[in-house]
Amino acid sequence: MECPHCRGTLKVGRTSYTVNRKAYHLIIDDVPAFICEQCQEPLFTEEAVRLVQQMIHTLDARREELSAITVAV
Repeated sequence: MECPHCRGTLKVGRTSYTVNRKAYHLIIDDVPAFICEQCQEPLFTEEAVRLVQQMIHTLDARREELSAITVAV
């Protein structure tokens, strides 16, 4: 396969996926991807993206629940 960014060769590998949100930062290690040998840009499969999106959606919902908790003084 060819890298859509630099036209380098893509190889099967694993990498980290980072999400930076207003309320949290998430790093998921060991995500399967095609990685460019030239520019190191990862290209994630549809399945990996779908699963990561599900994780983020769940985390967003749980984060809203956490924000709604009040602490009595």
